Amino acid sequence: MTGPEPLTGEPLALDLLNTLPYAAEGDPPDHLADAEGLLRWLALEAGRLPGAAGAREADAADAAAVRAVRTHAARALTAARRGERPDPADLRALNEAQRAAPAVRFAEWSDGTVTAEPRRSGPLGARVAAALAEEVVLLLAGPALAKVRECEADDCTMLFLPAHPRRRWCSAARCGNRARVARYYARHKDDGPARS
Repeated sequence: MTGPEPLTGEPLALDLLNTLPYAAEGDPPDHLADAEGLLRWLALEAGRLPGAAGAREADAADAAAVRAVRTHAARALTAARRGERPDPADLRALNEAQRAAPAVRFAEWSDGTVTAEPRRSGPLGARVAAALAEEVVLLLAGPALAKVRECEADDCTMLFLPAHPRRRWCSAARCGNRARVARYYARHKDDGPARS
C-alpha cells in the first residue's frame, strides 16, 4: 500500500472504493496496485470478507480482479447516488464477478450441530472479487445507498455511511482533526503577539 492506510470499518463496498482515495496532486495512491497491497488490505479486512481470511499468497491477476470490481463499483455507485441509471456494462461486470465464484453453503457437523457457512471456490482474486461484487450489489439495491456520504474535507473523497446524521468526515482522527486545526488557525492567524 502507498500512503496512509485506507479507511476501513465501513460497509465492504465502501471500504473497497476507499482503497483508491483522491489525491490533490498527482495520481491517487492505489492500495490495491499490486498483490502485496491486496494482501495488506485483506489483512485489514480480516474476519469481514469471507474466503479471504488468512490469505498469504496473491498474484497480479488476483489484484487485477479486485481492481476491476472496484472500477465498476465506483461508476455504478456514483451514478446511483446521483439518481441516475448505472451503465449496464458496470452492472453486468458486477454480476459476472459473482458468477465467477458463486457462494455455496457447505453443511458441516461441528460441536453437535450442523453449520452452513458460505464458501467460494477458485483463485483468491475471483473469490474476493465475487464477495465484494455481492456487497456492492447489495448496497446499490438497498436503502443504505441514499445515506452514503463523501467526506467534507476539501482534499478527501472517502465515502462513509454515517451512524450519526451529523457526521461530516470519513474519520474524526483523519479529516476531522485536520479540519478543526485549520479552522482554529484561520480564526487565530491575525492574533499574533501585540507589538508596541
